[in-house]
Parts: sequence; structure tokens; C-alpha cells
Amino acid sequence: MAALSAFHSQSFCPIFSSRKKDFRSSRAADFDIYSTFHIKSTMQNLRMNYFCVKIEIMLKLGDSLPEFIGTNQNGEQIDSQNFKGKKLVVFFYPKASTPGCTSEACNLRDNYSVLKQKGFQLIGVSADSEKRQKNFSDKYELPFDIIADENHDVINKFGVWQLKKFMGREFMGIVRTTFVFDENGICIQVIDKVKTKDHAAQILE
Repeated sequence: MAALSAFHSQSFCPIFSSRKKDFRSSRAADFDIYSTFHIKSTMQNLRMNYFCVKIEIMLKLGDSLPEFIGTNQNGEQIDSQNFKGKKLVVFFYPKASTPGCTSEACNLRDNYSVLKQKGFQLIGVSADSEKRQKNFSDKYELPFDIIADENHDVINKFGVWQLKKFMGREFMGIVRTTFVFDENGICIQVIDKVKTKDHAAQILE
């Protein structure tokens, strides 16, 4: 038993000792470790709070289309500069292949020809991987590009990464939002109460 105790103290808790002097030293060391951890945690929380405040500024009516370059489901670059002089719809959805996002994407797919006739270009954006976006696009035969924005480059420029509440739980995530821009790149419509099964009609209103 004595050997076992010695094994524990030496192998698993080397800072502890049977001598009182060493024990006091170890407690001081523990305090230093705790203090350092506490300070680091506090700083991380402060940085997180600052980050959250920055990203809650959502694009609004009258704002210009942010400049961005994203990667679509096929690994191709999508440059906002290519949409100059065109009407553009950019819709953000929380997660590919989930029920609400699937309903929304399929409704836009089914009304794509009407939207095109009205001169609209469509781009979908979420924080999903390129592979997940590819599967989503292929499975539902989506005729428009969807950007895999894992680094939140596009998401943050539009300000749709915000604090969300669901079933009493708070967390950061994409707020389902659609932005419509005219030929001059000016935001003329922000849809934040998206009807996933009838979204095309909201855009065409």
C-alpha cells in the first residue's frame, strides 16, 4: 500500500510531497496555474463578446453589395464583382439538407425560371463544407450556386452570424435571411422572416 501511495504521488502528482514545505510550494503553484487559467479564460470571453458585438451588424436597406469571393459546391470561385449591372438574390440558410433549408432551396429551384425571367441571379450561402454543399446541390438538383463559407468570410460581411435562441438554449449561428440587390448593387429588400415553402413569392413581391 505504501508503495502504491508513493507511485501515485510521484507519477501522477509530482508537485505534491509528504514534506509540508513542498506541499505549501505545490499549493502556491496550483494558485498560479489557476490564476493564469482564470485570466486567460476572462480574456477569451472578452474577445468573444467583442467579436459577437462586431458581427451583429446586419446589412440593411440602402447598403451596397459587399465585395466577396466565395467557393461554390463545385470548387469554383464566385466573385461578387461579376454581378455588377445585374439583380442579385443572396440567401443565407443555417445548414444544408435540413428540413427548413431543403424546403427553401427547393422552392427557389421550382420557381427559378420565373426569377430568371425577372432578371434575378441567385446565390445561396451557408457555413457548410464544399462536400456537403455538393451533396445538397446534387440531391435536389439545384440550378444555382451555393457557397461553402466555412471561414464565415461572406457570412460576416452580411452580418448574419448572430445570437440565436432555440428551446431555451442560446448559441451563435446563421440567421436565415435573404438580401435582394438591384442592378446598381444597392440592397432593396431584406427578408428576415423567410417562408421556406413560399420564399420565391416573397422575393417577387
